[in-house]
Amino acid sequence: MYDLIVIGTGPGGYHAAIRAAQLGLKVAAVEEGAVGGVCLNVGCIPTKALLHAAETLEHAEKAAEFGLVFAEPERDLAKMGRWRDKIVKKLTGGVASLLKGNGVELVRGFARFTGPHELEVDGKKLEAGKIIIATGSKPAVLPGFEPDGEHVLTSTEMLQVERGVPEKLLVIGGGVIGLEFASIYARLGSEVTVVEYEGQILPGSDPELVKLLARSLKKQGIAIRTATKAVGYEEAGGGLRVTVEPVGGGKQEVLEASKILLAVGRVPVTEALNLEAAGIKTDARGFVPTNERMETNVPGVYAIGDVTRPPLLAHKAMKEGLVAAEHAAGRPAAFDQQIPAVVYTQPEFAGVGMTEAEAMERGIQVRVGRFPLSASGRAMTLQQTEGMVKVIADAENDLLLGVHILGPGASDLIAEAALALEMAATATDLALTVHPHPTLSENLMEAAEKLHGQAIHILNKR
Repeated sequence: MYDLIVIGTGPGGYHAAIRAAQLGLKVAAVEEGAVGGVCLNVGCIPTKALLHAAETLEHAEKAAEFGLVFAEPERDLAKMGRWRDKIVKKLTGGVASLLKGNGVELVRGFARFTGPHELEVDGKKLEAGKIIIATGSKPAVLPGFEPDGEHVLTSTEMLQVERGVPEKLLVIGGGVIGLEFASIYARLGSEVTVVEYEGQILPGSDPELVKLLARSLKKQGIAIRTATKAVGYEEAGGGLRVTVEPVGGGKQEVLEASKILLAVGRVPVTEALNLEAAGIKTDARGFVPTNERMETNVPGVYAIGDVTRPPLLAHKAMKEGLVAAEHAAGRPAAFDQQIPAVVYTQPEFAGVGMTEAEAMERGIQVRVGRFPLSASGRAMTLQQTEGMVKVIADAENDLLLGVHILGPGASDLIAEAALALEMAATATDLALTVHPHPTLSENLMEAAEKLHGQAIHILNKR
């Protein structure tokens, strides 16, 4: 009998298992597939490896502007794939070693509930005082575009660059996954079109910065069709003919493609867990509701990560895993953190806290500070001046409400904003903090200064 069993070893699962073991619990982690889950194996890590490879290719092509001329770059896709796999193998091996080093027993197989505190793993019965569900998510399917591994692909297949670069790639879904793969393949030579059902790409993100991102992506040759519905497709002339139409009705249009990437979101992996045997409730979409301690409706059973609720982010799962583990070990713990979101396009997009629209919908009067990267010396030296830092604060008390960044290094810079929000900082706090020069980080300070009409490197006109 174990004190705790964790189902799944993705970012949330292995964080929970290791932390619980550190707190003295006897822990088992059940994993059917590869240790590390989607993130390490077919998500965050391999995607960022390919993004870096594609970005390096772009840098080589732009280097002539400052006097470095290279021969025409050669694309060895097989070698790129091996490099991607080398990184994945090193990280997944590291997680397996950490589990073992912390005394977590790794049980191989598929787990299904047979009771509130009982699991069956490939015919073997396991019992525990506490159980954490960390089974993650899988790609959502759009009727008429069921993935077949040949014509319609998911993000998993698209990672296999060694399969070749499609001449024309149609991406259904303008969210994080769709845009990141659009960026990768556009740089590798594909003619890319993104079809998004909502009125903007990255639905829910700051519209002002999304508009700037869309403009930048279009300059890179990525066609974007918003408020557009993908209806169906057929094979024709060695390629694919995809029918689309305006959302709400209108004239249909046919787009040509070599491959289709289905990137319309992800759904929780819960259907085969036999949750009903334990009395665990799910919502209409299959997510497992929890309280702030990550407890389900069944005492002693927790759920974390993608299986619980959006946003489906690895760092959210990690923090939730720590909360669940500590509460399972008898410590006071609750999840109430700010969750930054990042899109690794070129330029990068990141945000934390409220958007300007969200704040106004809540009836909050806001003040907004904007600093364009076209005024940033460091951005100029990086040849990346498209973008902006946007700081949003409560007009009454100057409390920071949200920060949104479009530009190089946004994925790293957003952490400062998250810390500021966690500590209930004001825009003045951000403006008074001395930032090194010349850096990208000082653009946060500049935006906060602009909010109060005290900017130095841009005019303070409103």
